[in-house]
Amino acid sequence: MSELTRSVLLKYWGYPSFRPMQEDIVDCAISGRDTLALLPTGGGKSICFQVPAMAMDGVCIVVTPLISLMKDQVQHLKNINIPAAAIFSGMHPSEVELAYNQAVFGRLKFLYVSPERLMTDAFIEAIQKMRVCLLAIDESHCISQWGYDFRPPYLKIAEVRQYIPKTPVLALTATATPKVVEDIQYRLNFKEKNVFQTSYERKNVTYNVMRIADKYGMMYRLFMRMESGSGIVYVRSRKRTKIIADWLQSVGISATFYHAGIDAKTRDERQKQWMDGKIKVIVATNAFGMGIDKPNVRLVVHMDLPDSLEAYFQEAGRAGRDLKPSEAFLLVADTDIQQLKDNLQTSYPELKRIKAIYDALCNHLQIPVGAGAGRSYDFDMTDFANRYNFSLLEVFNSLKLIEREGLIATTEAMNTPSQLMITASREDLYRFQMEYPAFDPTIKFMLRNFPGILSDFVRIREEQFSVKLGITVDKVCDILKKLERYNFLTYIQRNDKPQIQFVTERQDTNHFSLSDEVYKNRKEDASRRVQAVIDFVNNDKECRSVQLLRYFGEKIKTRCGKCDVCNIRNQMKINDAEYESISNAILDELRKRVIPVFETPSLAKGHLEEKVLETVRWMIDNGVIEQDENGNLTLASRQSKMFREQ
Repeated sequence: MSELTRSVLLKYWGYPSFRPMQEDIVDCAISGRDTLALLPTGGGKSICFQVPAMAMDGVCIVVTPLISLMKDQVQHLKNINIPAAAIFSGMHPSEVELAYNQAVFGRLKFLYVSPERLMTDAFIEAIQKMRVCLLAIDESHCISQWGYDFRPPYLKIAEVRQYIPKTPVLALTATATPKVVEDIQYRLNFKEKNVFQTSYERKNVTYNVMRIADKYGMMYRLFMRMESGSGIVYVRSRKRTKIIADWLQSVGISATFYHAGIDAKTRDERQKQWMDGKIKVIVATNAFGMGIDKPNVRLVVHMDLPDSLEAYFQEAGRAGRDLKPSEAFLLVADTDIQQLKDNLQTSYPELKRIKAIYDALCNHLQIPVGAGAGRSYDFDMTDFANRYNFSLLEVFNSLKLIEREGLIATTEAMNTPSQLMITASREDLYRFQMEYPAFDPTIKFMLRNFPGILSDFVRIREEQFSVKLGITVDKVCDILKKLERYNFLTYIQRNDKPQIQFVTERQDTNHFSLSDEVYKNRKEDASRRVQAVIDFVNNDKECRSVQLLRYFGEKIKTRCGKCDVCNIRNQMKINDAEYESISNAILDELRKRVIPVFETPSLAKGHLEEKVLETVRWMIDNGVIEQDENGNLTLASRQSKMFREQ
């Protein structure tokens, strides 16, 4: 089978061989075994399900929550002559029906679907008629309530398996703790445990935490010393992306900003400028980065604390994809930790407030109780918040929770071009041209310029019609709408507005509640994640890489030798083994009592006195232990708390 999959890899993707572990994952999928693959950001997850699907008979269904990534992958597959389609909220019913029909009749190799689509009647009816060779679950950590981005619609995936009992599942994710790894397999009904996991260690990426009041000055110095390549600055606020990008421009560093509130065309243009190296730095919220594989990112700077180590690891992991030395800097001011705790509280508004926002949303869109299921609406969150006197932040967080409950699905603004498909049969086509000669120039133009328009949707630009037919764009739109009314074609006009889809009918808020999995348990879990970030920032005794790897279940003791913690240690004239031995002896005794400095050489037997005292000085300077005015040593308050918890 390896020879076949390698030929597929070479033919469609141009690679002569697989990356480490990819081939084993591909072979497992082809052999029919349920498989969980944990590959780092940029590790080539899509290859792991695309190659086996091309080597098997039937269609591969890909479940992913990322609509922008879904659309990008479908377009990429089409570009290499692999038939693919996507179904997500906001699509025209005719588009959805066509995609299902193509999958059922074997005209697709890949059908991408968003998780909320899985239990719709249309999907269930269609999947039972399909020949499904593989069920691929991207971002599979979303299925676990212990995952950092849990989404209840993912729980429906296991129910889908009953309709395709012989089809293997390939679950993929970049980051998962050991608890999440177990939960993914359990919730997807794996027939047997089967996990492929590469090490999370990125030896070419150095992680640094810098406590500094002047973040702008530090950021400037970091980018000025960056000799080549590109950089990313992550912030939590859309407003600050522009402020920081403008500041960087003002000091001579080419920069632009990116967030989900910018129109899709502008986002695409800015992303392309950065990808092409025309812009050195892009300042962004976490909306930026998914599916982007730029090899020469040399520096990632976080100006704000992320709300989880999973998010930080993914974002920092966008550095050094080419395996060349790269750096990640987390800049921390005195108020940042309290701000992170405050953000956690605002992320979970009170239930009565969530109910009020849900009711206002339904009234705003004129949806009565019991109606609205399956319908999509254009939705301007800022306008809605202003009209009903809600804060934008509480609206955003409330809708996020309602979405996780599975009641709605939201999409950011996307650049969706106009599309056409002639639905008339060939016989009706000729008859229509004879009966309505006024439409003849338009029909002939479509047939000559858009091959495939009789069997599939094609993208169009109304301006192109306007130039060729010598009429205004408004007149073009009017003609196409008339042809649609005559049931001659289906015309989907371009839309770049955010949308909201009601997955279920409107609920009566007298009986409205959020499940513990969505609210109570998630809030508790989010609190634990926030504390993990705080502990990471505060722990300046252990190598940053070692800390991150331990969080993801890898227990290694080899420090990176390059991070902020290791750099301080490197300045000591004492090796790792000596430091560990001396510091452990001192800490063990400090757990029991206060000790004077002069006693420390006798505690660390077998070590020279000057090395013991040098270690003590380092431990005091870095807040591991404390010394009072009388020269007595005690555990630092943070260390004392850690020992009590252990």
